[in-house]
Amino acid sequence: MKTYDLVGIGNAVVDVISQTEDSFLEHMGIEKGIMQLIDQERGEVLYAAMNERVQTPGGSVANTIAGAGAIGLETAFIGRVRDDALGHFYADAMNDNGVDFVNPPVADGDVPTSRSMIFVSPDGERSMNTYLGISTGLSSSDVPQDVTGSAKIMFLEGYLFDHEAGKTAFREAARATRAAGGKAGIAISDPFCVDRHRADFVSLIQHDLDYVIGNETEIQSLFETDHLDDALVLTAGICPLVVCTRSGDGVSVMEGTSRIDVPVEKVTPVDATGAGDQFAAGFLSGLAMGKDLATCARMGNACAREVISHIGPRPEADMQALLRSEGLL
Repeated sequence: MKTYDLVGIGNAVVDVISQTEDSFLEHMGIEKGIMQLIDQERGEVLYAAMNERVQTPGGSVANTIAGAGAIGLETAFIGRVRDDALGHFYADAMNDNGVDFVNPPVADGDVPTSRSMIFVSPDGERSMNTYLGISTGLSSSDVPQDVTGSAKIMFLEGYLFDHEAGKTAFREAARATRAAGGKAGIAISDPFCVDRHRADFVSLIQHDLDYVIGNETEIQSLFETDHLDDALVLTAGICPLVVCTRSGDGVSVMEGTSRIDVPVEKVTPVDATGAGDQFAAGFLSGLAMGKDLATCARMGNACAREVISHIGPRPEADMQALLRSEGLL
């Protein structure tokens, strides 16, 4: 049975990117510069209206898994795609990038593969319209225990916690990983998701997880406090490892009652998309390699700094060479 350094469960979303004029956004009723969720009908209309589409595999945790693969880890991703053109594109692209995409495309039903239509204006602003499609139906039947039980580290995407079947799948996956001696954790993903499911979120973290990763707003949302220090202490009281990214203010890591703060090199981002995803890739790669927590945080910062230096949410540099040059590998 194959073993993995890092396995992720999340939304399998195809990013579909097109250059466009502001007049097109206005004509199509697209609000510039934000991400909005859309329904299937709207998704089909926007997809058909895109010119010279560029398609790439996306999704928050999927981006993290791809980033860890670029560092050299053995990785796998669990997610749902439809047996359609975009679904086969997604599965093939992940496998071609060295990530084992373990779920065959779903043939039953008529819900299509998830996609995010991203319109890039002449000024570089990105307007994202996301149809979550078949991803939201992920359940325990999509999560093979021979994969979750062979993971050194399991990483869950908070967005999927919006659905009861996803909650059950997460608990079962985390328990399978931990029963085999691995660690399981979650990316909080969105404070509004926490607001909708706070009690279940806190229960999952307290009883089934070994680590949690989020930004300031997300960590604070867990216990409804505006004070980060309080939020860190409270979260560390229910979870062995808490990792909080703070943009230009660095990273705070709590392990029990011990806290370290790791600074970042402040740079002007070309595109901030994927910064959190790639921070997680670097941090979790360090954790899988047995690095100390300060080094893990520095690896995360280096990966985030690389991804914000160019357009797109996945690394373009030779990440092993980059991390070696900074004395992190």
